[in-house]
Amino acid sequence: MARDISSFPYLEALLAMLGEPRGHGEDAAAWARLETELGCELPADFKRVSELHAPVEINGHMSLHHPATQKWNLAERIAGVARAFGEVAWDWEFMAGDPRPALGTTELTFGGPGGLVPVLGTDRGERVFWAPRVVDRGGQVFCLWDDDEFYRHDMSLSEWLYRYLVGKDLFGPNSAAFYPGPVKLKSLPMSYEDTPAPGPATRPARPPGLPMSYEDTPVVWYGPERGM
Repeated sequence: MARDISSFPYLEALLAMLGEPRGHGEDAAAWARLETELGCELPADFKRVSELHAPVEINGHMSLHHPATQKWNLAERIAGVARAFGEVAWDWEFMAGDPRPALGTTELTFGGPGGLVPVLGTDRGERVFWAPRVVDRGGQVFCLWDDDEFYRHDMSLSEWLYRYLVGKDLFGPNSAAFYPGPVKLKSLPMSYEDTPAPGPATRPARPPGLPMSYEDTPVVWYGPERGM
């Protein structure tokens, strides 16, 4: 059963920091399809942030995807990253932060309940993974930094993203990407087939006369001032 998002103390603070919702919106069927493919549920706080704001680029580096859009599709993104990382020959002798003991496995897998599910990434090659099953009930967020170092965090995904946006070194030492002032958000270009129905998280309707294959121009906006 999905955990109650009210149990995540950082979710409200994160949503306040991101400001006005402009995401694709709710789509229970899309989440159900994705979670069936994965064989596990994704955290409720992560799904809520995605519904309200994805697909979007945050502060020029972090990308957040949605499972119901044709472009920037979260299910396709998870499958692609999992496939690529599954083909890597990990040399654990020279790597830091081996996640296998925490997962109770001798072989690291990606995109399934017994391994690491890629949920966030940056244009700097950093990856954030969710571990559905951790044997010692500790941290379930794993970050891959510089291709050979895993860092584990005992926190929810909403707490992780909040801390990332306030400038914490979460991918590794000196890895912060802090930008003072309000959070910068940029829409990712989409066809108007992906325009959601009107609701609390909505995009502008297709302008009259434009073909359905029209690609919209990315739009930049900012969250509220945050005293930083």
